[in-house]
Amino acid sequence: MTPHAGLLHFAILFVGTHFLLSHPLRAPLARAVGEGPFRGIYSLISLITFGLMVYSYHAMGREPPLWVAGNAIWLIASVLMWLASILLVGSFIKNPALPGAPRPKGAPTGVFRITRHPMMWSFALWAIVHLAVVATSKAMVLDGAILILALGGAVGQDSKKRALMGEAWHEWTAQTAFVPFTRGLAWPGAVAAIGGTIFFFLVTWLHPIHAGFWRWID
Repeated sequence: MTPHAGLLHFAILFVGTHFLLSHPLRAPLARAVGEGPFRGIYSLISLITFGLMVYSYHAMGREPPLWVAGNAIWLIASVLMWLASILLVGSFIKNPALPGAPRPKGAPTGVFRITRHPMMWSFALWAIVHLAVVATSKAMVLDGAILILALGGAVGQDSKKRALMGEAWHEWTAQTAFVPFTRGLAWPGAVAAIGGTIFFFLVTWLHPIHAGFWRWID
């Protein structure tokens, strides 16, 4: 199998196994092996398929970009990655969508005033940003897979949680937005804002190439 074919095949496997194990196969497999072992199997399959996808991506070598990312694209990308970092950090604070989390109560707080799927949108924004600045055909496959998984996973999560929580999840969706900021601008909270900003500057500083605002600071 060529690296090009491998990337496409493993991208399909990565997305497909996530959807199958998150929805139609989750309940029967969890009953058969237990919740703990199932999560281990799920994580292992995710790591293997993602690793194979990344390996094929790098095995393809350098590709000419389909367009050149100028300063305007880099600036927009940096702002979006900053937002993605804030959403990711905030997604670990009282997130009712996480496995085993309690049902949502009261009005949304923190990043959930921005979107009820902060973790999924952080991954989606990461994919969009990297596709915009890398701009190669192989990036379209890898980043496209992550984008489909993130947004499709958010839709599936709404459906699954609605079935599990009923009216509680319906009330939560009535108070929260699927797409960030579609219910208006909102403050993500100090922990998410400060933690996400530190995370953003640290990750972009450690990035193999100058990324984020370091592109203009260095």
